[in-house]
Amino acid sequence: MVMQPQDGQTPMTFVQPPDILSTKDFLYIEDMLSWNLEVIKKSHAYAALCQDRDVVQAMNRTCQLHIRHYQDILNHLGKHIQTATMAGGMMP
Repeated sequence: MVMQPQDGQTPMTFVQPPDILSTKDFLYIEDMLSWNLEVIKKSHAYAALCQDRDVVQAMNRTCQLHIRHYQDILNHLGKHIQTATMAGGMMP
């Protein structure tokens, strides 16, 4: 990641992203969780309504995929919070 220089400064290069989550980051994470939860609910509801076994299986796979994504996001967020807490960092 390279930050753009401002007013003739040399660019800063990061080997990895900073260990900081901004308010904007948290809002985006909240959106991602909401999107995944919505797909989980809808795919589960569609699976219950469908008569075609192939469609039911596809909806169940979709539901499971988004449950895994939801859990992955929570786990990643939990690790970040745990790391920040151990380092004595403040959470916004």
